[in-house]
Amino acid sequence: MRQTIRILLAALAVLALSSQAVFAGSPHFVGAVTVTRDGNSLTVSGKEAGLGNEDQVNIVVTATAECINPGQRHPKAANKASVSAEGDFPVQNGKATFELTLTATFQPDCTPPMTVVFTGVTVTDTTNGISATLSGTF
Repeated sequence: MRQTIRILLAALAVLALSSQAVFAGSPHFVGAVTVTRDGNSLTVSGKEAGLGNEDQVNIVVTATAECINPGQRHPKAANKASVSAEGDFPVQNGKATFELTLTATFQPDCTPPMTVVFTGVTVTDTTNGISATLSGTF
C-alpha cells in the first residue's frame, strides 16, 4: 500500500513539474530596441519573443528628459523631468511588437537655442519582469 502511494505521489510530482514547463516561456527582447527622436518626443519600438501562454504584455518605457542650453548644461532643476509611457500589446505566436512615444514638457518651454536630450531610457515588460536599459543620449 505504501509503495502504491509513493508511486502515485511521484507521478503527480512529475506531472506538476512538466505541466509548468509546457506553459513557461523564456521572454527576451529580440534584436535592438530602436529609438527615434522628433523634437520633444522619443519613440521606442521593439519586439519581444519567448512569451508563454499569455494574451498580452504590458510594456513601460521610462527616461529622463533634460532641456540643455548651448553651453551643454541644463540651467534649472525644473528643466529636468522623468517621462514615461506604457501600453498593453497583444501576443501572437509567442511574440509581441511594441511602440511607445514619450513627450517631454517643460515650464518654461524648451525652445531654441535650448534642446531636449533624453537619457536613461529603460524598457520594461512588467508582465514578465524583464528590462533593457539603452545606453547613450537621444
